[in-house]
Amino acid sequence: MKRLRVAVQKSGRLNEDSLRLLKDAGISIDNGKEQLKAASGNFPLEVLYLRNGDIPQYLRDGVVDVAIIGENVLVEKGKDIIVAEKLAFSNCRVSLAVPKSVKYNGIQDFQGKKIATSYPNTVTEYLTKNGISAELHIINGSVEIAPNIGLADGICDIVSSGSTLFKNNLKEVEVILKSEAVLAVSPLISSERKEILSKLQFRIQSVLRARKSKYILMNVPNSKINDVVKLLPGMRSPTVLPLAEEGWSSLHTVISEERFWEVIDELKENGAEGILVAPIEKMVL
Repeated sequence: MKRLRVAVQKSGRLNEDSLRLLKDAGISIDNGKEQLKAASGNFPLEVLYLRNGDIPQYLRDGVVDVAIIGENVLVEKGKDIIVAEKLAFSNCRVSLAVPKSVKYNGIQDFQGKKIATSYPNTVTEYLTKNGISAELHIINGSVEIAPNIGLADGICDIVSSGSTLFKNNLKEVEVILKSEAVLAVSPLISSERKEILSKLQFRIQSVLRARKSKYILMNVPNSKINDVVKLLPGMRSPTVLPLAEEGWSSLHTVISEERFWEVIDELKENGAEGILVAPIEKMVL
């Protein structure tokens, strides 16, 4: 039986989040300690644990069919590779940073300066677009130390919380790009494996919708139902069920995580009581 070959980062946060996504999509992976390849017992898929920077080339060569990878890595090493799905986790930025003690006036301050980075293609394109010429020092890992040892005037690296920059007396001054985990597809994927990918995407999309939504239940006076319904942009329309107490109904619907508190306040103002909010495990449309 053909299996979809899925590459994930060998270790780290992206590895954990990728495997959690597959688990939430109902795919069990038979992991063993130090395994570099593991098959699913209930879905035609196998996971290959690879170095993040090597994954674009494996996709390009057709060694793997798809990969869960940081968008920043594709921008640096695989701009020709198609992104099938943005996954809304492992968010970060690729940014330029300088020592805290340096007064920063704008991108022109990097003219003629030395920049340490693990993202030479990304930073070169950004500097060229802004008419800046700088000397790059390519470093794999521990980029933040470069200004402290006199190797560079600034750095370009990924930033999540900014705590690593802070600890190394650096400050973020330019955001080159914003990144998240994506599902990338090999240009050589076979039609048979494309069918498996379609089924995987359907499951992933159901999980991602659920993560962005909340299930909400509330009690509403019948006289206020129309007012409350107008506030609830649910999947189609809210479910309305009569309560044992005359003159009252229970409304059930789904709301976006982004509008959660805004909607809650509006519901209360329009007579809703006993509001219950619950997470959604899957959301199939």
